[in-house]
Amino acid sequence: MTERQRILQETTLVREKAEALLRGLMEAKTVSEKHLADVNQADALKRLTGRSSMDNAIASTRRMIDSLDRALGTLKKDLTDEDVALLSQTN
Repeated sequence: MTERQRILQETTLVREKAEALLRGLMEAKTVSEKHLADVNQADALKRLTGRSSMDNAIASTRRMIDSLDRALGTLKKDLTDEDVALLSQTN
């Protein structure tokens, strides 16, 4: 495996993990908001800043995924057939 293939594979795997993290954060936000509503409390940070800590974590994760997408786009330029085959194995 070439260095480029290794980087491409690792970046793809990190992006998949980031997507899973984003789904988990969004689910946790929903659960947290429901819990706060059930106990009739407001999110203190959201009251002060307009964004909850979960909103901030979700936004940060989305930015990370966008960065990974840009890196993958750069890596995918001029792919060889071998590179494409490797990508197919990781998806």
